[in-house]
Amino acid sequence: MKRARPGAAAALALSLLAALLLAGLGAGGAGAAERPWWEPVDRPAPDSQINVSGEPFTGTDANGDVRGFVDTHNHLMTNEAFGGKLVCGKPFSDGGVADALKDCPEHYPDGAGALLENLTVDPDGHHDPVGWPTFKDWPSSTTMSHQQNYYAWLERAWRAGQRVLVTDLTSNGVICSIYVRDRGCDEMESVRLQAEKTYDMQDYIDEMYGGSGKGWFRIVTSPAQARQVIEAGKLAVVLGVETSEPFGCKQVLDIAQCSKADIDAGLDELQALGVSSMFLCHKFDNALCGVRFDQGTQGTIINIGQFLSTGTFWKTEKCTGPQHDNPIGSARVPEAEAKLPEGISVPSYDENARCNTRGLTRLGEYALNGMMDRGMMVEVDHMSVKAAGRAMDIMESVDYPGVLSSHSWMDRDWTERLYRMGGFVGSYDMDSKAFVEDTAATADLREKYDVGLGYGTDFNGLGSHPAPRGDDAPDKVTYPFRSYPEGPLVDRQRTGERVWDVNTDGGAHVGLIPDWIEDVRRVGGDPLVDELLHGAQSYLDTWNATRAWDRTANLARGGAASASSSEFSVFTSYRPDRAVDGDFATRWASDWSDDQWWSVDLRSARPVGRVVLDWEKAHAAAYRIEVSDDNRTWRTVWQTAEGRGGIETARFTPTTARYLRVHGTDRATKYGYSLREVAVHAR
Repeated sequence: MKRARPGAAAALALSLLAALLLAGLGAGGAGAAERPWWEPVDRPAPDSQINVSGEPFTGTDANGDVRGFVDTHNHLMTNEAFGGKLVCGKPFSDGGVADALKDCPEHYPDGAGALLENLTVDPDGHHDPVGWPTFKDWPSSTTMSHQQNYYAWLERAWRAGQRVLVTDLTSNGVICSIYVRDRGCDEMESVRLQAEKTYDMQDYIDEMYGGSGKGWFRIVTSPAQARQVIEAGKLAVVLGVETSEPFGCKQVLDIAQCSKADIDAGLDELQALGVSSMFLCHKFDNALCGVRFDQGTQGTIINIGQFLSTGTFWKTEKCTGPQHDNPIGSARVPEAEAKLPEGISVPSYDENARCNTRGLTRLGEYALNGMMDRGMMVEVDHMSVKAAGRAMDIMESVDYPGVLSSHSWMDRDWTERLYRMGGFVGSYDMDSKAFVEDTAATADLREKYDVGLGYGTDFNGLGSHPAPRGDDAPDKVTYPFRSYPEGPLVDRQRTGERVWDVNTDGGAHVGLIPDWIEDVRRVGGDPLVDELLHGAQSYLDTWNATRAWDRTANLARGGAASASSSEFSVFTSYRPDRAVDGDFATRWASDWSDDQWWSVDLRSARPVGRVVLDWEKAHAAAYRIEVSDDNRTWRTVWQTAEGRGGIETARFTPTTARYLRVHGTDRATKYGYSLREVAVHAR
């Protein structure tokens, strides 16, 4: 990729001359000092300043662990999403900073055309649209529609200690269709384009550093690659996907618009693009899962968007457990409501019914299993409580560690459950005081499971960012500062005529992440920064465990099954073998009475240590797992009187047996006992 930059030829000539002089003088000569490895050979001019001095750390610590901060949730290329007009400016440009950091033409002359930003965060509805070189009004901590991920700002975050960046390729077809745009609205087309542009950004930075592979921005597709990159002191960039209707998997009036073949083809394509993590649903209920709702004005807009896309508004029910979904936005947004058909209005919702009726669908379960079989990490944020609970039940039942919560959607119980599974958590980079309070609530869990901490910035993700504490705040950030003990020196960041200060500007762009971390340190202390520095290794631990995972054999699949009874139906069969046929649409069901059992022949004496039961609604409140060598004499290896239905996993000390039996002793409903599938594993 050729790019013309002022002085490039002269710089190349000088570099060659310097190399010749050094070669002639030898090791002991007095030649000119070599360029530091972290500085580019040829940076565009003019450009943003970095304002970080000193060598980035390389290698590992005394324990062989990598170090570094982890941004678990960012969106480098949102300017290419939503039809290409929602986020103004680019993270890089061959035309230089003046082209990259400019406002959309639709925003001139006074910002009134920034519709999404004006509806959600700016009641005044106006801003100075000029970016480079003045930046009077943007980017800011409240901006929704201006570039916050310029490459030089990201370079500043890397230089000051960030070593992992998860950039989620994102879009939403409906928002695209009702907004100004210059391209089509197919979400997968947008994902492809954003992936291509991310690789282009890598090439752009490589050229600046002297050629292919030499830049600090390295896209990685495996934890081994990521470790090599981090050990070299560079930034490991992980591609993720966060779209509302992946693979065309939308639902219209609750009817899925995609197939298993579409899901397989889509997952294969994402793997080929280098994608390593993914959300199954985002913003809209789709054919895979229900979402966790949005609040306030944005919630109303998204709910309207869902109706326009699917013909259904969000539906709620009373929650059955301690977790609940977000309150649904109920603010009036006339500009968005005008898009609804005549006679249709946004429904009102019962405050006591806080959970989405829609959970993880059967197609969603198929997609989840497809992700696991491909070694992809699963993002559970944005899933409804019902969907996330089911997804974690499935992953937990097969010991799958690849589960992520990247921007503060877990409560304490689910945080511990996620850590127990081997997953990784990033907290939203909220205001420093709120971040300290939020992370303090689970500090004991991180110590218990020996894990580090990430932060999810969500830059260019249409979310808010850390607000400034104020120039008169106690113990405010003073410049310059060290980004970590013995780390590079960080001064105020300058781009063009604008100088940013975290005390007064908050989290205006990704380059202020080091300043925000220093603010967090001043509020929360050094130990919290130590946990953040341990984030890179913990993220790799989860990724390594994900790639090492292998699905263990189901010893019960296809085995001869029997039962104490089978419910009669003129429409279908509830035979015992339906629980081991691999088809979740079929099931075994007993007569409507207690003391019923279901049994399977494992064909030979096998080690058995884990049984996974997928109950239909007619489940057992109390039951036990029994094993036998001869199908006559049974011994109990596990039992419970607190059956909750859904997917339940019984783990016990491994034993050898040929036959296994699920023996129900107390029904949870007036019906019998009904199992969709039973899986038996050695461990």
